[in-house]
Amino acid sequence: MSIRPWLSCGVAVAALSLQVSPSFAQKKYDPGASAYFKKVNDEGGVNGRKIVFLSLDDGYTPPKAVEATRRLVEQDQVLLMFGSLGTATNTAVQGYLNARKVPQLFVTTGASKWNDPQHHPWTMGFQPNYHTEAVIYAKYILQSKPNARIGVLYQNDDYGKDYLKGVKDGLGEMAAKMVVAELTYEVTDATIDGQIVQMHGMGVDVLIDATSPKFAAQAIRKAYDIGWKPLHFLNNTSISVGSVLAPAGLDKSVGLVTSLYGKDPTDPRWDGDAGMSAWRAFMKTYYPEGSLIDNANVFGYGQARTLVQVLKQCGDNLTRENVMKQAASLRDFDTSVSLPGITINTGPNDFAPIKSLQLARFDGKTWVPFGAVIGR
Repeated sequence: MSIRPWLSCGVAVAALSLQVSPSFAQKKYDPGASAYFKKVNDEGGVNGRKIVFLSLDDGYTPPKAVEATRRLVEQDQVLLMFGSLGTATNTAVQGYLNARKVPQLFVTTGASKWNDPQHHPWTMGFQPNYHTEAVIYAKYILQSKPNARIGVLYQNDDYGKDYLKGVKDGLGEMAAKMVVAELTYEVTDATIDGQIVQMHGMGVDVLIDATSPKFAAQAIRKAYDIGWKPLHFLNNTSISVGSVLAPAGLDKSVGLVTSLYGKDPTDPRWDGDAGMSAWRAFMKTYYPEGSLIDNANVFGYGQARTLVQVLKQCGDNLTRENVMKQAASLRDFDTSVSLPGITINTGPNDFAPIKSLQLARFDGKTWVPFGAVIGR
């Protein structure tokens, strides 16, 4: 017996580049998203049922996201949406999916709006939200560099604005004095080199970089090329060694600071780890062409494992209502690829599955965590 076609995902288990792939994978997509579910089906499915996976391309644009979502819901009659990428694209369909009472599960964006069960009871995020991440950076700056001249470079949408608000909230009354530059970019821009040069000219010595992967790589490279060496915080969305730091230049990335909640595949600490060993075995069997140094593949694996756990908890009650009930009933679920001490917990009034982070610094080869795991 098969579950009705119900999965819509553009990132999931092992997409070549999580952050830059479209919200729904292209028609001829890389096997990352479907690979983990193929593994599950090969092992007997979920509660004896096989997963049917459907995927459409929205080109990372809201109008196409609306069109694709309507097709999946109204024509294909999916049970739920899963793992769609992008703040703007998910925002464009959030109202529609909630009105139709279709689960919009584990969206791949850290906007704080996904944790709003009162107004959007059919939408749930997955990763730590951007606001929380930015607050953690701000508090670290207050402790380690209290006289900093901070510049915030951010995408001109809810994604970027969440970071800016988090920085200011974390700095509190010091924000007006310490934040000396707030520069934006549009997703359609070709480059952000001008903003980097401008920040440098304004005397910024701490850069909080809330950019998507393409622009993060540009920022790293341009700062290096002009000899600018600020304390550079790179948002968690853009920390992949394989798809961001390597293209920017590993030597140019030394000293970057970020926050982690998952095990980095380039970190030798996890060479003998059971969870990462299982991930590597999965990659070898189901996605052999996938990168073993791209943490996007680790992220999607953990994301898919979490969805499968929700379906297991559903038992034989595969209604949309029960899917959301079980998604909001996760207790200390370990994805096996999260950092030690970081588990998934949700509740009827808590739609933020992952709430903890650990600061890390890039040493030229891998991200090296430091300090304690910090909860919200």
